[in-house]
Amino acid sequence: MDSEKRLRYQNSMVSTYYPNTRLFECIVIPDEREREECSDLLTTLRSGKVLMVNSRRRNGLILFKRYHAEFAGPGAVVGGSYDLDCYGLLPIGNLSLLTPESHEERQKAYLIRRQWVRLIKQITENAVPQQRVQKILDQFEEYFPVNVVSQLPSEAFAMLVGVLPQTVTKVRGLVSQKKGGSNY
Repeated sequence: MDSEKRLRYQNSMVSTYYPNTRLFECIVIPDEREREECSDLLTTLRSGKVLMVNSRRRNGLILFKRYHAEFAGPGAVVGGSYDLDCYGLLPIGNLSLLTPESHEERQKAYLIRRQWVRLIKQITENAVPQQRVQKILDQFEEYFPVNVVSQLPSEAFAMLVGVLPQTVTKVRGLVSQKKGGSNY
């Protein structure tokens, strides 16, 4: 199948199975205050303002784009021209955003964002979906407390590594069984 036909096939698959549906709408932020803060932050990001995730805390932001999600961890830039197409976000940990104070600080934040993108890219290069899920879960559990990771929705991980949410749920269930039935 040549690339033009493949692209047309893939586009029709998306429009047939997910017409005008955004996976982020499935993700619910329970606290009204948090929901308002996320809405305000999303407006700020779409305005083009450049911020960076505080590098002195274990926090981050999952940014939802049309067909995928990106993770911006500590030290990474958010906003600017990178995130104009962001339609949703999910804070992880006690999110703290700062304004870069110098050109050098801004450049460093862009480099760190690129490193986070590369990490996710390396994970998604694995052809086996279950292994991609396991690797992203391992990476997040290495950096964030297990109880924080377990509360993150399967849809968020699915969009980060390009799998169906059911695959994430299945892998989480298998991990839970291996750990002796702990609540994952």
